[in-house]
Amino acid sequence: MRLRPLIVCSIVLALLPAAPAFAAEPTPSPSASATAKLEEGLAVDDGAVRAIVELTGPAPDAPAATGVDVLLHPENQPFMVVEGTAEELASLAENPAVASIHRDRAYPPTQVSNLQLIGADQAHAQGFTGSGQAVAVLDTGIDRDHPFLGNRIVAEACFSAVDQGVQSLCPNGQATQVGAGAADATTPKCTAGGVNMCEHGTHVAGIAAGTGGVAPGAGIIAVQVFSRVDDEDVCGEPSCVLAFESSLRLAMDHIAGLAGTQPIAAVNLSLGGMPSEGYCDDTEEGLAFKPKIDDLLSKGVATVVAAGNEYVDGASFPACVSSAVAVGANDGDDRIADFSNRGAVLDLFAPGVDIDSSVPDNQMAVHSGTSMAAPHVAGALALLKAQSPQTPMTELVEKLKTSGRPYVYQANGAAVTTPRLDVLAALTGASPQPSISQSPSGPPAPDPTGSSGPSPSPGPSSDDDGDDDGVQEPGPTPVPLPTVTVTVTVTAKPAAQVCTRGSAGKRLTAKQWAVEIHRSSGTIPDATLVCYLQLAQKGSGVFPELTKASSLGRAYRVLRASGTGREQLDGALLVGWLNWANGVNGTSALKAAEKVRLSSASKSAALKKAAQTLAAKR
Repeated sequence: MRLRPLIVCSIVLALLPAAPAFAAEPTPSPSASATAKLEEGLAVDDGAVRAIVELTGPAPDAPAATGVDVLLHPENQPFMVVEGTAEELASLAENPAVASIHRDRAYPPTQVSNLQLIGADQAHAQGFTGSGQAVAVLDTGIDRDHPFLGNRIVAEACFSAVDQGVQSLCPNGQATQVGAGAADATTPKCTAGGVNMCEHGTHVAGIAAGTGGVAPGAGIIAVQVFSRVDDEDVCGEPSCVLAFESSLRLAMDHIAGLAGTQPIAAVNLSLGGMPSEGYCDDTEEGLAFKPKIDDLLSKGVATVVAAGNEYVDGASFPACVSSAVAVGANDGDDRIADFSNRGAVLDLFAPGVDIDSSVPDNQMAVHSGTSMAAPHVAGALALLKAQSPQTPMTELVEKLKTSGRPYVYQANGAAVTTPRLDVLAALTGASPQPSISQSPSGPPAPDPTGSSGPSPSPGPSSDDDGDDDGVQEPGPTPVPLPTVTVTVTVTAKPAAQVCTRGSAGKRLTAKQWAVEIHRSSGTIPDATLVCYLQLAQKGSGVFPELTKASSLGRAYRVLRASGTGREQLDGALLVGWLNWANGVNGTSALKAAEKVRLSSASKSAALKKAAQTLAAKR
């Protein structure tokens, strides 16, 4: 492995001026032309300096001098990053391939614009911090000693389902734990393959009530509601964390009990299940959750829920419950995020693109998703309730809606207006900002080369936002500053892409999907296909519980099976859901066919007829 670097070294050294054969000869002073290439003061710095070497053009080999360490040499780029002493850099400047050398300055990131966009920075300056209120974060737990969260954790609990192949994430190993340390997100069970699967909750809590969050004076009630699952068929990877309905219901009851003893402004649920184009109060899940949400509301606690990242005209469960506050995501340019759900079911939009917040091990990370948008609203409600503790929560929610900046757009074939959060206007009674007409283009179509496309949302992404899980550290990335002479190299963690529907809007047949899903035989990247299967799992009542079509291999077998009526219908349903994930609108036919599939009374003839009906609609 050392052979190639040694060869390169011999080549680049040949580019350097000839040196005397004896070591006692003093090093010659740099020439006037070499000195002119050096940034002022660089030649007299003590010790090694990290520097940008601007080249006269893209060079296949990096010009170097003895002692200089080449830290980065991007292909086809006219620069490289080195570290060396002033003497070594001066020697390097003698090379005609070097145009100039200057320090590789490190600049702090610009403070995230999300607080400015919603007026929270001005609200803080005016003394609105949410002091005396709390936000309950029902998520993957919390890093209890993260400096971004200060000492604002006022209560903890854990409700973590246990089953075969499902492990509790409560530190005590039981299904329930209440008290200090119960929601710890840094336990060994939260880690798999060196990755913390429980970072989501810490990120969400930081947005709502961290030092740089919306309500930096509010308390945080951290509740772990996820369980660890070590089943690749369920997760799409060896391990993931999932929140069971039973855990959520127990957690909501727990918060309702706390609401009688301490001020709580909102419960934040940055998680979600099946998307719905309208309200879902009368569904089986809605009938179980709406009373919980209503009970909290009667105690002055709003339930704020991420609307989901499927790019549908509607909201995922439980955001689709009418008494929940459903929140979609917008970007820093005041546009609807291309992944965000939208439509009349939504109550508000809030920043959800490239949001910087806390993650375990005292780190910060940038994530995107409606998971990031919801805690902006939860924090905003803490600010409003702290300002006016006696005002009913329904009125505070309405104040946020009437003061928000209107987004005007089309959804489900009709004109819709949804406000974007403006907490400063809500606090001060200012008039809403002018409306903005939205023309969201939707997410980019999958790259047929496989070089990009939606990434699958990992298990811990509670609303499948991928909100930035499994982030890897890249090499230094050159970022030009707004001058022609200075370049800065910074290292940053990129946000993981959100798993969302495609925009191709193209219907494929079962045979065509089988070609795509068969590894390396199609044009859609595997990561995109895995994402599509996850979306099908969220939207469908059949997959993968009944068919086990959770992985690419299993999905391929479902598509190719054609024996029994049930197998035929499973294949037709999977084709329909994959087409929907690829951007084809409409799920009514799929839902109708699923009722046939899920009925124990359906005979083979009815199953085959349902499959044929679906096939005809293609």
